[in-house]
Amino acid sequence: MKDLKFYYMPTCPFCKKVMRYMEKNNINVEMKDIIADPKNQEELIQLGGIDQVPMLLIDGKPLYESSDIIQWFKDNM
Repeated sequence: MKDLKFYYMPTCPFCKKVMRYMEKNNINVEMKDIIADPKNQEELIQLGGIDQVPMLLIDGKPLYESSDIIQWFKDNM
């Protein structure tokens, strides 16, 4: 099993798109709300180099773009 963390902002429409897909497909990963906890936003920038959500961290490697994240889930979960 891969180490997965999903960085998101509750108001972000692209984040919501990924979270809807995750909910429909019973995909549970560690969720990191960058608004609720500023440390999560610091981690997001430190790990990926940019302040952009949604971001799925896969074994320490960032994946951006909602469609790419959903495709990764389709291929790997």
